[in-house]
Amino acid sequence: MSGPYLLPALALFTLLAAIGIAVWSKKRTKDRMANDDAPKSSLAKDGPGPQPFR
Repeated sequence: MSGPYLLPALALFTLLAAIGIAVWSKKRTKDRMANDDAPKSSLAKDGPGPQPFR
């Protein structure tokens, strides 16, 4: 593979990898939102709040 083929191949691979990670992250977020037993975020209104610094 020379330059004219390498750069577009790397760009396409990077784009596909970014899309794959975004889809995977969205699925994980949806699954966590559907789980009532998941711990609340410390940033949520009804969350545990910030932890004291030790």
